Amino acid sequence: MTDNRELQADVAGLLLAAGGGRRLGGRPKALLRHRGRPLVEHAVGVLRAAGCGRIHVVLGARSDEVREHAELSGCVVVDNPDWTEGMGSSLRAGLASLAGTGARAALVSLVDQPGIGPAAATRVLGAFEDEKTLASAAYDGVRGHPVLFGAAHWKGIAATATGDRGARAYLKEHAGTVRLVECADVADPYDIDTEADLAHLE
Repeated sequence: MTDNRELQADVAGLLLAAGGGRRLGGRPKALLRHRGRPLVEHAVGVLRAAGCGRIHVVLGARSDEVREHAELSGCVVVDNPDWTEGMGSSLRAGLASLAGTGARAALVSLVDQPGIGPAAATRVLGAFEDEKTLASAAYDGVRGHPVLFGAAHWKGIAATATGDRGARAYLKEHAGTVRLVECADVADPYDIDTEADLAHLE
């Protein structure tokens, strides 16, 4: 079993936080308040608590405002000028930013899922074995986030990440090698997409 110190060096956290909140009246999801701080700070804290020593945060919508209001010290902040194209462009930008860092895998999470905390992220992180690892949180058997991509897969994922599909096509193609890590007992994978979803925020 890989110990936590090795995981900190080997697995980078990659937070996708570029969305413009179109169904939320154009409010960037990164700046929504949760437990007294911007949602992006909360999401970074989850990755840190799980054991990611390096964290890259992909910003897009009103990125200057996010930088101003969110405490992201210690993170590598990646600007995605193509954020309006969807999550796929942010995933590509994030993976590209990890090239040459020595990271052997990326633990990818989404800024708008505050119901997924350190317990789930830690479980998925623990599935890391080497650069060929593909793992994903599962909720009652259904694949969700966070997901862990070994570095051997980054090029293939980037080549197929378009629109809002992210890595969906790649993971479907490699379904037989994706390790599902059940997390329904420790996390709730709702998204903050609409005004009604804001009730989930504290």
